[in-house]
Amino acid sequence: MNFSDPAFLERVRSRDEAALTAVVSAYASQLFRAALGAGVREQEAEEVVQETFVSFVEGIERFEGRSHIRTWLFGILYNKISESFRRKKRDQANDSIEDVFEARFDTNGSWMKPPRDVEQLFEDAELRAHIQDCMEGLSDKQKNAFLMREVQGFPTNEVCDLLAVTTTNLGVLLFRARNGLRECLEDKGVHRP
Repeated sequence: MNFSDPAFLERVRSRDEAALTAVVSAYASQLFRAALGAGVREQEAEEVVQETFVSFVEGIERFEGRSHIRTWLFGILYNKISESFRRKKRDQANDSIEDVFEARFDTNGSWMKPPRDVEQLFEDAELRAHIQDCMEGLSDKQKNAFLMREVQGFPTNEVCDLLAVTTTNLGVLLFRARNGLRECLEDKGVHRP
C-alpha cells in the first residue's frame, strides 16, 4: 500500500476504517519496538503505542501529507514517550517504600515473581537505570534525536522533519546527546568493556 498516495491520505483523513487499519497494521510493531528501544517497559510500550494511534486519529485533520505517515507517527510516539518519562519521574517521587515492597514481595517477604539470574538481572537493571537516568538529563530534542537516529536508525531527513531542525542542527543535537550520555555514564562508573 502506498501511504503517500493522495487518495489514500484522504481516506485516512476521513477516518476510513480500512485505511486506518492498514496504517495500524503497518506501523504498530515498529512503534512498539521503538518504544522498547527508548527504554519503555513492555506493558507501558503497549500503552504508549495505543496513545500514539489515538492521538494520530484525533489529530489527523492537521496531517498535511508533507511528510510520510511513518514520520508523523514516530513524532507522536516520541512525544508520548517523553510525557511518559516525565509522568513516571513525578510518580516515583510519590511512591512509598511500603508500596514498592508490597508490589514485589508476598506477606512472608518472598518474591512474588522470582527474578532470573539475580546477579545478571541486577547488572542489567542497573545499566538500564543508569542509561534512563542519563537520557533524562538530555533535552527532549537531544533525546528524541538520539533515539530516532541512533537507536531506530531513521534517515536524517526524517529526523530533521520530525524535530523541525536543519541537518547541521541535528548534527549538533546528536553530538551533544552522545557526549552527554558518555559523560553521564562515565560519572556513574559505567565504562566500555
